[in-house]
This record gives sequence, structure tokens and C-alpha cells, in this order.
Amino acid sequence: MSAPEYASYAEFWPGYLRAHSKPMTRVVHYAGTALSIAFFGAALLTFDAAYLLAAVVTPYGFAWASHVLIQGNKPVSFQYPVWSLVSGVRMFSLWLSGGLPSELAKAGVAADGLV
Repeated sequence: MSAPEYASYAEFWPGYLRAHSKPMTRVVHYAGTALSIAFFGAALLTFDAAYLLAAVVTPYGFAWASHVLIQGNKPVSFQYPVWSLVSGVRMFSLWLSGGLPSELAKAGVAADGLV
């Protein structure tokens, strides 16, 4: 099964949300994103490159594991690395602000509370 092809970010975003339709997939993504932000902050405070490496590796590790073990699909981060990064941060920000349920609904993903 090949990954979907997108001509624009406007097409990509709803597909990204559908690829994260299970709440637990999103929870694991949020954990990876939060840890990444913490590691990036630690890198800025300590000038330790190990934290910077962890900030980059952690969210992808969490995301890939959630896609394989929970969602049962293949992440598209290799095909669309920038759009995937932007979408991961966007999804996390919308979750924090309470705006994610309406975006999920627009993408055709069933409402599931705050996650």
C-alpha cells in the first residue's frame, strides 16, 4: 500500500488528521512533542548537543511507534518531512488551545472529547 500523494499543504492537513484518528495515537504524539520541547529547552540552557539530538529524535520515535503499534498505518514523515513537522506542532497547539475537535470534524474524524 503506497502513501497518499498531496499537491499542497491544504490537502495534506486533513489527511494528516485522518492518519491520527485514534485518540491514543495523538496522545503518544503529544508526549513526544512535549518531551521534544523540554529537551530543546534543556539544550538551550546547557548548550549540550545530546539534548538537541534528543529533541529531534524523540518526537519521531514516539510518532512512528504510535503509527505502527496503535494506529496501524505508516507515517508519511519521510515523504513530507516539513509538512509532517508543521502538522505535528499544529495538532499539539490545537489540542492545547481546545481547537482540535473542530479541525478533526472538518477532516471527517469522529469527535472523541479533548484528545
